[in-house]
Amino acid sequence: MSNAAEKPVENHVFEADVARLLHLMVHSVYSDKDVFLRELISNAADACEKLRYEAISAPELLTDDPTPRITLTLDADDNRLIVEDNGIGMSRDDMIEALGTIARSGTRAFMERVEAAKAGEGAQLIGQFGVGFYSAFMVADKVDVVSRHAGSAHAFVWSSDGKGSYTVSEADLADAPARGTRITMHLMDDAKSYTSKWSVEKIVKDQSGHVPVPIDLIEKPGADAERIGDGTALWTKSRSEITKEEYADFYRGVSGQYDEPALTVHFRAEGRHEYTGLAFVPESKPMDMFDPSAKGRMKLYVKRVFITDDAELLPRYLRFVRGLVDTSDLPLNVSREMIQESPILAAIRKGLTNRVLTAIEKLADSDKDAFAKLWDAFGAVLKEGIYDDFERREQLIALSRFRTTASDEATRSLADYVKDMKDAQAAIYYLTGDNLDRLKASPQLEGFRARGIEVLLLTDSVDSFWVTAAPDFEGKPFKSITQGSADLTQVPTADGETPAAPAAPETSEAVTDFIAFAKTALGDAVSDVRASDRLTESAVCLVAPEQGYDRQLEKLLQGSGRLDMIAKPILEINPTHGLISALAAGGSDEFRTDAVQLLLDQARVLDGDKPQDPRAFAERLSRLFERALKG
Repeated sequence: MSNAAEKPVENHVFEADVARLLHLMVHSVYSDKDVFLRELISNAADACEKLRYEAISAPELLTDDPTPRITLTLDADDNRLIVEDNGIGMSRDDMIEALGTIARSGTRAFMERVEAAKAGEGAQLIGQFGVGFYSAFMVADKVDVVSRHAGSAHAFVWSSDGKGSYTVSEADLADAPARGTRITMHLMDDAKSYTSKWSVEKIVKDQSGHVPVPIDLIEKPGADAERIGDGTALWTKSRSEITKEEYADFYRGVSGQYDEPALTVHFRAEGRHEYTGLAFVPESKPMDMFDPSAKGRMKLYVKRVFITDDAELLPRYLRFVRGLVDTSDLPLNVSREMIQESPILAAIRKGLTNRVLTAIEKLADSDKDAFAKLWDAFGAVLKEGIYDDFERREQLIALSRFRTTASDEATRSLADYVKDMKDAQAAIYYLTGDNLDRLKASPQLEGFRARGIEVLLLTDSVDSFWVTAAPDFEGKPFKSITQGSADLTQVPTADGETPAAPAAPETSEAVTDFIAFAKTALGDAVSDVRASDRLTESAVCLVAPEQGYDRQLEKLLQGSGRLDMIAKPILEINPTHGLISALAAGGSDEFRTDAVQLLLDQARVLDGDKPQDPRAFAERLSRLFERALKG
């Protein structure tokens, strides 16, 4: 840049977030530093895609250089690596916005400009340019960026050592690209391998072979360029031409993750609508799986031109899936609003969803261990579809797996559950909560366990909702064991014995009188007090009334502000329990009133709640201790 000294130089300080990110980059936020080259190549490809998109309405931007390309130049003598593209380029303001901040990357600013202009293109690009760019500082102690925006008569140079500040000045046009961006990395001493043709070519082929822009390599300044990437989009190839490693590399590029894909779905749909789909189920949970504002999960291309990553190509319960769809059935200048309302896109969404679910079903049949890992990672999200997707509800229920009282570790399908149901069992029983160990210790399970009746143990928040939306499975309704009566008297115990006979008349009468006393003493605190056929070991438990919600769903709805008041619970008392027999045998009304209130608080604690009035609870407990010590 021969005349750089004559140009006024602006000094800027990085935003705090950028400074922190640079510190992380310099100290290897990535375990493999090779990733920096993939990030820069991806950004260069984005710039070429931006230009190709803009040129649809402004073809003059291409001038006499219509073919996109990325060029890597190695300079071992000066220990430099140069990455150059002939894409859209950057203006001075673009540089400050894209390279000085994180929140407003070049890609995001481009998208916002299109939306603000209401031009109808609705374009969005794959990456967040700013974040990927900073990875260059893992290998370079200084980075220079020279860029000229397409159609501009001016070029600018951005320069920084990554230690907190950067400069921007106008570049000499003789040293600037005719269009696009050139990034020059002055490599650290321990990064000299990035000037080796063998090393760089291997990284490109391993990590960026999928980039839909040709990549050239120049071994040293002044040498001829050698093509090392053909720019053929991976999804346009047949499955037989693509290796597992190539799929994995493409998945990492499109998802921003560094694990392996657990499942790859690559297909071409033909018929009324023609499109290619390439979808990946990750091996581990994406960081943004529960972020409602996250975008870019599935990308839409039209004739290999990137259109948007906000087209809702899959239902929300498949939001962990990453990938793309490329179709020729939509016009290139389709607006975002038109996309969302397009019957073509609705057909693509339906076909893609069916393909992904079918692939997951096949995995469940062919590789139970692999499916178990997938379900462990994404089962809680997939079950949202049972509640939301009426069309595929039966398919998703059959696909679901559950922890049950019949298995300590392995999950079971509902088909397995129904096959093993007792002869007199009329429903699929379930228990919801937020902790598996607490559910296993729940007193409501005792009568079911004694009779060998399997109960689903549901610990995901969505479980409390989908069971209300799924009326039955193979004709068997779902029934919460914490709501209504248990109706267990017709089911034999696990050892084949008939249900226990009623207690002796005099005992039954005493217990009946005690239950009546308890109902009076508790008053409005409960809706009823009754003898239980679901308890075999514990003295008491709480259940919800037959009508309304079960106990866990009530808590969730009230906690989220969607339910003003919880229904008064029913206190069930075990008539054969020793404590109940002792209380039924006698004692002062004052003593038995304290005991009844403590039994209710005990039931609340067993249900995962706290005593309603901790002070009154402590006082009653003290009085009972005092009475016991006095004999």
